[in-house]
Amino acid sequence: VQLQASGGGLVQPGGSLRLSCAASGGIFSIRTMRWYRRAPGKQRDLVAAIDSGGKPNYPDSVKGRFTISRDNAKNTVYLQMNNLKPEDTAVYYCNVDAFYGLAWHDLWGQGTLVTVSS
Repeated sequence: VQLQASGGGLVQPGGSLRLSCAASGGIFSIRTMRWYRRAPGKQRDLVAAIDSGGKPNYPDSVKGRFTISRDNAKNTVYLQMNNLKPEDTAVYYCNVDAFYGLAWHDLWGQGTLVTVSS
């Protein structure tokens, strides 16, 4: 069972990126799916979350710029990031609550680097 994140890269201020994170390996069910980020020298912060019913939640720092979505058939969560700012530079991690092996598990992806710079 693993989470594979992709989509990071270098983008200019005002640009856009779309991150993807796919869960694989015999997962029976997934509840909440989340994206976190850790900027250099800072703590890890929640960027977006989406529950099993598709309801999103965002902190004020990204509200109106980032959109989280999920494809339950593919066990995949996405993060569309628009109007990116230099302060969005960070390693982005996906996180899901997954049911497999008769128990719920807290799964983390490997992280994908987003750099916003001119």
